[in-house]
Amino acid sequence: MTTQAHHVDHELIQAAAHVACTRCRGDNHTMAAAARARDGRIITAVNAYHFTGGPCAELVLIGTAAAQGAYELDTIVAVGDRDRGVVPPCGRCRQVLLDYFPDVDVIVGNDDRVRSVPIAELLPEGYVWADHQLDAE
Repeated sequence: MTTQAHHVDHELIQAAAHVACTRCRGDNHTMAAAARARDGRIITAVNAYHFTGGPCAELVLIGTAAAQGAYELDTIVAVGDRDRGVVPPCGRCRQVLLDYFPDVDVIVGNDDRVRSVPIAELLPEGYVWADHQLDAE
């Protein structure tokens, strides 16, 4: 698999880091996410941790974006609280991102080695839900 890096949106990393630093408190909110909508807006969110498996920051962000009328995202990043930096999406988030936004770029890596890659490259040979739906005719 050849990973083709795209432009890294450092403003997104800064936005997520700011939310992680100012809004993540205690064990309930430990991750922040930021995404750039197709119209240029930056949308942010935090996770809602719960021992039953609360949603990750990326999933909360998808709902927040929809609530704000942003249905197309270009790039997304997650950042951990306590200066943990960029954190790659978990498997569930990778699958959901692929299903909702098959062309989204995801910022991954750490410190000075961050890069932006297409979501499909984070899920090689992934299951694309839309490809397995019967045509509604």
